[in-house]
Amino acid sequence: MKKFILILLVMMLSAAGCSSASSEEKPDENIQTIGILLSDTGLGDGSFNDSAFRGLERARDELGILFDYREAPDGNFEEALEELVAQDHDLVIGLGFSIQEALEKVAKEHPKQQFLLIDGSSELDNIISITFKEQEGSFLVGMVAAMKSKSNKLGFIGGADAPVIHRFEKGFEQGAKYVNPSITILKDNANNFGDAALGSSIAEKQIEQGADFIYPAAGFTGVGSIQAAQKAGIYSGGVDSDQYFIAEKSVVTSMLKKIDNAVFNLTQQLVSEGSISESSFELGLKEDGVGLAPVRITELTDEESKKIKEATDKIISGEVSIETN
Repeated sequence: MKKFILILLVMMLSAAGCSSASSEEKPDENIQTIGILLSDTGLGDGSFNDSAFRGLERARDELGILFDYREAPDGNFEEALEELVAQDHDLVIGLGFSIQEALEKVAKEHPKQQFLLIDGSSELDNIISITFKEQEGSFLVGMVAAMKSKSNKLGFIGGADAPVIHRFEKGFEQGAKYVNPSITILKDNANNFGDAALGSSIAEKQIEQGADFIYPAAGFTGVGSIQAAQKAGIYSGGVDSDQYFIAEKSVVTSMLKKIDNAVFNLTQQLVSEGSISESSFELGLKEDGVGLAPVRITELTDEESKKIKEATDKIISGEVSIETN
């Protein structure tokens, strides 16, 4: 019910941002248009999808583009992508690694259409790829978690057994152990990005095992984990977007995966240059593709803040390397 309300609110507020172009022609050849297929959980996830949507809204307001979007909760990504291709957009975006297979299939069938894959890497000539160094931002969240943990046990909840989720996990673990080498990380895989109740139950289990900081990388499933942490009176960390407002008594900080900035910046290049020259992007701390949201609820000491700043600089310089395998 909560997710339905979130989705309804986002759709009501964002309706003006979507292109009303027919499937046969663009409304104006001088206006750039973009189509996006959102990942599995769709709008209202308070995280991944909503961040990308904000980027397109900003592009609409500041750059004058139009956009349309599709959701495919039934998993029929190809049909949704074909609908967007039929609208003759200047760029069609597939959001999330789970869409890659369908996106590549559709891209092969439409070689003149320009596509963008976010959270995956493709070798096809008409697909631009964007990946993020989630491990770098997660390393900093792990540091904060270890600094504020009293039990020396932290919890990590992943949404899938996938490379992108492993980057969250490995970064979080190594950041925590950078502060406290003896700290314990409890790990669970939800295998689901859209079940808040499942996320809540996993978090509750980890809390029973002694975790006093929960870090989920699991979309809307993670929202349930954060809310369970708040109910239990312990700390948590958000992902992708600043999730403080989901649980204002629990979320200390969030690992910002700046999908909104990436979408806006590429759209800006498309508008100004008429095309996007690069074939792939990998965005980390150095490129301002990931980062930390403000620390709230608790305060970092001057020494703790200094240590996080030093770690950030060392990651950017390459002095600190984060293992993701």
